[in-house]
Amino acid sequence: MNEKYSLKLFIISDSTGETAQKITTAILAQFPELTTIETQHFAFIDSKEELIKILREALQKGALVASTLVKDSFNEAAHEFAARTSLSYVDFMNPMMQFIQGKTGLEPKGEARAQHKLTPDYFTKIEAIDFAVKYDDGQDPKGFFKADYVILGPSRTSKTPLSMYLANKSYKVANLPLIPQVPLPKEIFDVPKEKLIGLVATPEVIQRTREKRLSSLGLGGGSSYTDLSHIKEEMDFAKDIYHELKAKTVQIDDMSIEETAEYITRFQIGR
Repeated sequence: MNEKYSLKLFIISDSTGETAQKITTAILAQFPELTTIETQHFAFIDSKEELIKILREALQKGALVASTLVKDSFNEAAHEFAARTSLSYVDFMNPMMQFIQGKTGLEPKGEARAQHKLTPDYFTKIEAIDFAVKYDDGQDPKGFFKADYVILGPSRTSKTPLSMYLANKSYKVANLPLIPQVPLPKEIFDVPKEKLIGLVATPEVIQRTREKRLSSLGLGGGSSYTDLSHIKEEMDFAKDIYHELKAKTVQIDDMSIEETAEYITRFQIGR
């Protein structure tokens, strides 16, 4: 292993550490040459003794430490440790809090897990997740009228993952698979077109995704499910449906779930 292209990373937090994980994931994506990344997560740190023990271990292993510590005492202890050692330490929270404090004169609460309190927004998100599960794969067409979005597409165009991701953003989402041999539920024709999102992908992309799916299940290819000409027919059928329903379409070939969700939510502007 070439040490130049490896990295040891400690992610520490007095909450879940989710924020630091998301930021580091986005940053590490800019370094594809990093072939080996060893990541250790330390969440819900609740004492300075525990914190210092983790920092010492990181120092011993030559790890980079990324933190989202909120408590002042923890922040001070971590920065003091880094200042008197050679520890590589990145604080994702404190600089931004200091800027906001300087701009507004407000004091930060210094309370870990503040964003995870059981607020009305939290319960709205849980309701949206339950909704996405209940109305996944066209299980109940009545959900189309209650949904913020109805996502349409052939098999393996990421309808369910996209629905769940949007649900985590508190959107109520139903989805419907489009299969040429299966009649569409009559309800779909009465759904306002502003809610309808049609997913478009090139047949080759869908084919690769389906082949990976079959492989993960220990099944071989060779069926119409992975046949390129059959997939093209499915996609052409889907496009005809999108046109008939006047659904907005999203080309998903080079887009992540997160990017597709961001693109979709922009359609709300001007409603």
